[in-house]
Amino acid sequence: MTPPATDGPVSVSSLLAEGRRILTQAGIPSPAVDAELLLAHVLGLGRGEVAVQALVGGTVSGDDAAHFAALLDRRAHREPLQHLTGLAPFRALELHVGPGVFVPRPETEGVAQIAIDAVSTRAEENPIAIDLGTGSGALALAIATEVPRATVYAVELSPEAAVWTRRNIQSTGAHVELFVGDLAEAFPELDGRVAVVVSNPPYIPDGMVPRDAEVRLFDPALALYGGADGFDVIRSLSQRALRLLVPGGTLVIEHGEEQGSRIRALLDADGWRATATHPDLTRRDRTTTALR
Repeated sequence: MTPPATDGPVSVSSLLAEGRRILTQAGIPSPAVDAELLLAHVLGLGRGEVAVQALVGGTVSGDDAAHFAALLDRRAHREPLQHLTGLAPFRALELHVGPGVFVPRPETEGVAQIAIDAVSTRAEENPIAIDLGTGSGALALAIATEVPRATVYAVELSPEAAVWTRRNIQSTGAHVELFVGDLAEAFPELDGRVAVVVSNPPYIPDGMVPRDAEVRLFDPALALYGGADGFDVIRSLSQRALRLLVPGGTLVIEHGEEQGSRIRALLDADGWRATATHPDLTRRDRTTTALR
């Protein structure tokens, strides 16, 4: 998109039309939505307010139009929308995200629901939950904000990602205790005391290149790749969760749609009970659970 030649006002409707054209041409899956959200970000408005401004003939300044054009160009080059706005919606939360941290996906909201249900049904007054490989903090913060009686811990290996975790803990006001380092070394004092362990671990095999450019080019490799078969971290996760959980405690793991049977076999071999795989809203296998 070419920035306006003057500092005069530019119509919202024309900006959105040009934004849709550019993003469609770039192969962005939701060009209209992305254009509206980018312009809303520039103007400090909600997406609905931008749509209203387009209908009533609203205008923006040349500077704002130029800012919008710059963001459109970055989005057309497949920089994630969430990096451009700095925010990623997750359930009732708005999480801060950017370079160095995995952007939470809508399908993980269903993983969160399974963990929240497991925590909510615990008889303990203050059940303990822990998110292993927390990234932005999405799963831990969802539990902490939706089950206030829970005591929530989170573990993140990457110092770069942990910057975003801390920011989101602060911005949400939720009480989550964060450990930065290897999950095998995290919170040994919690062994045998945890009610629910949840994780969205790296599970892509090293030789498999993600189709989406936003993932391939911008998500951190540490959050994506799980070794030659994709199961390196899941193996460690299984062993660590066995030590953390109380008898009858629940393990919740997000994974790729074709990995459920192999994960159940791995967990069964480790001694887990009642292993089961659950679909997401698109009916793709997304989550496997097990009991200690």
